[in-house]
Amino acid sequence: MGDSQTWTAVPAAAERARSVLAAAWSCAVTAEGGREEFVGAHSVDDDGRVLLQVPDDSALLAAAICAPRGEPSAVLEFADVAPVPVRNRIRARLWLAGWFVPEEGRLAFRPTRVVLRPPTGAVVIDLDEFAAAEPDPLALAEAQLLTHLADCHSDAVERLTRLVEPDSLHGAVRVQPLAVDRHGLTLRIERARAHGDVRLPFHAPADSVSHLTERMHVLLTRASAASCPRPLQRQRTDGDR
Repeated sequence: MGDSQTWTAVPAAAERARSVLAAAWSCAVTAEGGREEFVGAHSVDDDGRVLLQVPDDSALLAAAICAPRGEPSAVLEFADVAPVPVRNRIRARLWLAGWFVPEEGRLAFRPTRVVLRPPTGAVVIDLDEFAAAEPDPLALAEAQLLTHLADCHSDAVERLTRLVEPDSLHGAVRVQPLAVDRHGLTLRIERARAHGDVRLPFHAPADSVSHLTERMHVLLTRASAASCPRPLQRQRTDGDR
């Protein structure tokens, strides 16, 4: 990476948290009334505030109305699930602790603590940074982009392994696209009894799907010019059944 590049190779924690929140289709809410799962019932404001539509008979609604203001009374949990089937599909979990305020027939959630837990460990995110951050520009398109890459361009995925250090491919039986954001593409390398992830950074941020097409073209051109690694071992594993 040259000195002229000022962008980071991975998303900041606050940006990743906002991306998880933007792309999630469901959430689990734990409050005094118990735990409830909501599917397709939430939306997100520009500042990261969650708006939840709940049934009139929901125990959560009663708990929110009766809860004291200013004290955390509920926890929202969101899962970041890999679109492509791989082992351990949960890429991260996001927890928001805070309280609900009834607002125009819905519940508005005001967070007092935000925690993102990727595989590398939990990160507590500053509330002002969380409110100011924006989701990755590819977050809402990521699922379609990755499934298309895996289903229709497996040859391209295998070609990209030429950019991976040979030691990381030792014993590999399958390589799948795990994640993509404006800074790079992450591949999941599966072995018979283990797996690892390798990140291929873009030469510049991809702030749109059209930008991503060009960034991927550059990666594939570099891969075509690289020496070929050993072929993947096509043995059948329990994870493939």
